[in-house]
Amino acid sequence: MRLADKIAIVTGAGSGFGRGIATRFAAEGAKVVVNDIHQAHGRETVDAIVGAGGVAKFFAGNVAVDADVKGLVDFALAAFGGLTTIVNNAGTTHRNQPMLDVTEAEFDRIYAVNVKSLYLTARHAVPHFRRQRDGAFITIASTAGVRPRPGLTWYNGSKGAAIVTSRSMAAELARDNIRVNVINPVAGETAMLADFMGEDTPQKRAQFIATIPLGRLSQPSDVATAAVFFASHEAAFITGACLEVDGGRCV
Repeated sequence: MRLADKIAIVTGAGSGFGRGIATRFAAEGAKVVVNDIHQAHGRETVDAIVGAGGVAKFFAGNVAVDADVKGLVDFALAAFGGLTTIVNNAGTTHRNQPMLDVTEAEFDRIYAVNVKSLYLTARHAVPHFRRQRDGAFITIASTAGVRPRPGLTWYNGSKGAAIVTSRSMAAELARDNIRVNVINPVAGETAMLADFMGEDTPQKRAQFIATIPLGRLSQPSDVATAAVFFASHEAAFITGACLEVDGGRCV
């Protein structure tokens, strides 16, 4: 098992990429704290992990709220006696539309969840990682932050900010043996797919898939495979990397 000595927090793990990452981490031997704002979804992920013989516990919380993130880190330390890895997966978007049609409240929510959350998890986990001189952050960003498209302007910007923030963290935290890496998925079979396309219809899907050279949407298992690598000892000398898991969309 590649993650047998790891204790990980996965945010937004109640569905989609987060659920895929959490279940794969557990299958690889990690103890996992499943975090989500939706309690029912988060507990479903935990039940699936435990039912498959893995180890996981649930903590409800909003990654954009300081007290919730502090509670999340404290919970991991108390529940499992340590913490080695944080996967900043929780994310949100606005519906594909002209940039000036997005409300201020939507803009604030997107940047709070997609960018501020990185600050908050760092604020509460870095002191612990520094004491043990070991730790890893994995940011699930997006190809939108590398190759933006019209209609998702503020989402694109938030993911670009998440990428640069993560790489800046990597440069500063390397001296403490804390690694920070980024995974950029293309849109996948998640709850946000309809927002990315504007509407989820066979025609829209066909148009979108036509822009991906390998000819399909990403799956949670694709992103989970990359996350396992970055969390494992195999990536011990890798920090500040951005890995596109996108079927060639960014080529």
